[in-house]
Amino acid sequence: MLEKYRYNGTDPFRIKKASTNETSLCDDKKTAKEKMKENAEKLDELQQKLYAEKKEGLIIVFQAMDAAGKDGTITNVLQCLSPHGVYEAAFKSPSSTELAHDYLWRIAAQVPAKGEIAIFNRSHYEDVLIGKVKRLYESQAQARRIDLDEVIENRYEDIRNFEKYLWNNNIRVIKIFLNVSKDEQARRFLSRIEEPEKNWKFSSGDVEEREYWDAYQKAFEDAINETSTTYSPWYVVPADHKWYMRYVVSEIILETLKDMDPRYPEVTGERLKEFGKWADQLKKELGEK
Repeated sequence: MLEKYRYNGTDPFRIKKASTNETSLCDDKKTAKEKMKENAEKLDELQQKLYAEKKEGLIIVFQAMDAAGKDGTITNVLQCLSPHGVYEAAFKSPSSTELAHDYLWRIAAQVPAKGEIAIFNRSHYEDVLIGKVKRLYESQAQARRIDLDEVIENRYEDIRNFEKYLWNNNIRVIKIFLNVSKDEQARRFLSRIEEPEKNWKFSSGDVEEREYWDAYQKAFEDAINETSTTYSPWYVVPADHKWYMRYVVSEIILETLKDMDPRYPEVTGERLKEFGKWADQLKKELGEK
């Protein structure tokens, strides 16, 4: 069902051919909400098993153009999960301390333990997106041996190796690109201006960034093609209809957790005997009251 949105390095991704507004997997908003409710129950159960088993962790990466709906999707799709073992990491402009280290340093610090789920609101991909479009690496301290013309290609290699390292060490990474159209982005910016309750969301810088729209589209296309692998695929989700986008994201995460197949730890016979002993003691105490 999700194959049409999944890129694992087999077929090239062409952003101009990727629809931003199709809704082929669900007929309408009402049906999508009903299916999301069903998915939420399944996600909750699987996350509890993942946390109990503590054999594998999961990173869910969200990347998108401004106003594509990352925050709302994270809230609406993942609010069903227990706060135990689930956390969000938001990666904004790096601090001076972060810039003093390698660019994956701050990412590695947020890698989840086995049994946990980490939600990355933006991620290491910022360094091959805005970092590429604005050529930010040119103003950052670099050793004299570094060829600036090779920085981005080297980062693609770093990311592939980093994600393979995580895969080899029991951490899965799935990457979701919320693909919004330029027109829909403009409409959402307008709503932030015209609707008082959304004014706080508006930033003039967001509109100014539209000047670089084509460059960002090319950066996303390149990043997806360079880092799509079988062990860490990209999912390109149509984002013009928020209800559809959120439904598809719930399906992606559910499919991944099902494939991980977490299970509650099995209790040994010896442990069951201990349970019996403690149960007898507790029953005796209750009977004495």
